[in-house]
Amino acid sequence: MARDVTTEEFQKEVLDNPLPVLVDFWAEWCGPCRMVSPIVDELGTDLAGKLDVVKVNVDHEPELAMNYNVTGIPLLGVFKGGELVKQLVGARPKAAIQSELQEYL
Repeated sequence: MARDVTTEEFQKEVLDNPLPVLVDFWAEWCGPCRMVSPIVDELGTDLAGKLDVVKVNVDHEPELAMNYNVTGIPLLGVFKGGELVKQLVGARPKAAIQSELQEYL
C-alpha cells in the first residue's frame, strides 16, 4: 500500500531514494483519483524492491504540486535519481501504467 508523504518527507522519501519512485498526486474530491488509487497500491505491492510508491495529497501539499507543475490530477510522476522523468496524467488501466513504468525498473 502506498503511503502519503508530506513536503517535509519528500526529499528523503522521493528525491534521495535509490529506487525509482512513483508519486501519485491526488485529492480526496477527485473521482478519477479514487479509481487510480487501488491500482497504485497494487503496483506498490507488485513492484516492491524495484519501485517505491507514495501519494501526495495536492490539497494538503500545494507547494509540491506547484513545484512539479501539477495542473491536472491524478498525475502519476516517476522520479529517478532525484529527477521527475515521466508524468502520466489521468486515470489509466493497470496494464497501461505498468507498461509506462517498465523502462525505469
